[in-house]
Amino acid sequence: MNADEFFEKGKKMVADYANKHLDKSDEKQITTDDVYVVWSSKVLQNSKALLSTTLPDGMYYELTYNGDKDEFYLDAYKKFENQLIKNQEVK
Repeated sequence: MNADEFFEKGKKMVADYANKHLDKSDEKQITTDDVYVVWSSKVLQNSKALLSTTLPDGMYYELTYNGDKDEFYLDAYKKFENQLIKNQEVK
């Protein structure tokens, strides 16, 4: 699977997941245009990417493609905090 196909499928999976978990009373749905790739890597036949959406919900998604089994794994995470810790502060 090439990178473009992996990203296209990943964006679709993330948009579908987000839409299923949005509060129905918000009457909001996103499309793949609202999903973006933050980071990606490919090693041999396997691919991994971190994706997020334009929604202000603090969610990010880890997508893994296992080329041996032709399977995707989607993990959804909520960002709670982002701290700056300078190297010299770590003892």
